[in-house]
Amino acid sequence: MWQAIKNFYHRMGTPREFYRIAGYWIPIFGVCFAVLFIVGAYLGLVVAPADYQQGDSFRIIYVHVPAAWMSLFVYVVMAFAGAIGLIWRMKMAFIVMITSASIGATFTFIALATGSLWGKPTWGTWWQWEARLTSELVLLFLYIGIMVLYSAFTERKTAEKAAAILCIVGVINIPIIHYSVEWWNSLHQGSTVIREGGPAMPASMLTPLLLMALSFQFFYGWLLFIKARTQALTQEQGSSWVKQIIESKQVK
Repeated sequence: MWQAIKNFYHRMGTPREFYRIAGYWIPIFGVCFAVLFIVGAYLGLVVAPADYQQGDSFRIIYVHVPAAWMSLFVYVVMAFAGAIGLIWRMKMAFIVMITSASIGATFTFIALATGSLWGKPTWGTWWQWEARLTSELVLLFLYIGIMVLYSAFTERKTAEKAAAILCIVGVINIPIIHYSVEWWNSLHQGSTVIREGGPAMPASMLTPLLLMALSFQFFYGWLLFIKARTQALTQEQGSSWVKQIIESKQVK
């Protein structure tokens, strides 16, 4: 069992094998995302009852919360991939790291934008310099900084190392975002899903939220596979396996 997992891990670290395996999973992840998103959106926007305090404005959580969760998750994936790349010099680890950056930045922007839309009617302001919002904004700057730093070097290996180091250093911001509402006084509400004593939301609201969160996970995997395959082809364009793919497409 362990040997099989180890072999799969090393195969996925090879651009040629990753290209082949990702090509198989792309349509599966795409279908899973579409189905979960449609069902989750319907249950959240149509079936779920209005909140007794916020009314229908609470429904923005079905985009805001999954996007916020994904902004943290993607960064952790990037930091983990960057560490693997630095330690074992695995090509695909660096590719996963850099192709995830734009996806993570988009999730973070969506989380901030939807949070502002929710904050105006709830707090009476579009923005508040409190711990959760500020640390999430710092996360967006980290994503942008990683992409800019990677693009600043003409030598790819140097760019990969620099971006990976920034990823790893920046991961300290993740627990700050997560625990900010507990460590400091904050306008932002505390956790209502993952907390001691169980979720504070009724099942009619929680179920669509979890479905939307899962759909965002599949969307990330789907988009990552597509972008990473393209990046792998670009970096390995001189390799024989890439030439074979090009020749096979030309024949068709």
